[in-house]
Amino acid sequence: MKIGIITGASSGMGKEFVKIALEENLDLDEIWVIARRKERLEIWQKHYKEQTFRVLPLDLQKKEEFEILKKELEECCPEISLLIHSAGFGIMGRIEELPVEEQTEMVDVNCRSVVELTSLVLPYMEESGRMIFMASSAAFLPQPGFGVYAATKAFTLSYVRSLRAEMRYKKLRVTAVCPGAVKTEFFNRAAAKRHIPAYKKMVMADPKKVVKKAWKDNLQDKEISVYGKPMQLFWLGTKLIPHQIFLHFMGRKKEA
Repeated sequence: MKIGIITGASSGMGKEFVKIALEENLDLDEIWVIARRKERLEIWQKHYKEQTFRVLPLDLQKKEEFEILKKELEECCPEISLLIHSAGFGIMGRIEELPVEEQTEMVDVNCRSVVELTSLVLPYMEESGRMIFMASSAAFLPQPGFGVYAATKAFTLSYVRSLRAEMRYKKLRVTAVCPGAVKTEFFNRAAAKRHIPAYKKMVMADPKKVVKKAWKDNLQDKEISVYGKPMQLFWLGTKLIPHQIFLHFMGRKKEA
């Protein structure tokens, strides 16, 4: 059985990745859609009856949920041609102010799930298969006020780049997607306790366009996908300008 697996498939970027996978007619026997909200996942089968979906309502923050996915894989022993890991979240706030539970939850979802999911699926990945991981432009530079999230995405980017190098022998196309702010539900939670900075609002991208570019970049076997001129200039700037200079002007706590 030939399958694709897409996490975060109930909304945002994950939802757009499911759509583009359907548009591309990949000839998959099943698409396994993973997210916490079962009712949203079930909509896929109702609206796209020509494609078979396997609905897996899993919370990737919880280690025990991966046991469910592990058993599904062991029972089906599928050939995975596509993995898209889009699940993740961020919360804005200073490290000293955010509850430690929220900070460690970000680490669990954004870092540990990447490692666990990858370790589970690699034995089933077909040669020349495709893997796409959602990172962020926040991975390019520490972000005071968004520090834990940026650190998790720096981990994701480093991990994915190493995975790509190690999987050359299997000819896997592995891409880290590093957009800036995107118009999704992500920021409803991210900015629950803080206002979104004006510069982020100015460069917010259309998720459909970000996903379209990520899909194309992965097909072309690119290591990193960065959508839009502003973010591409930011990426270049973080390579050329010492991070200390950026950080000197960032994250200063305003006096009352």
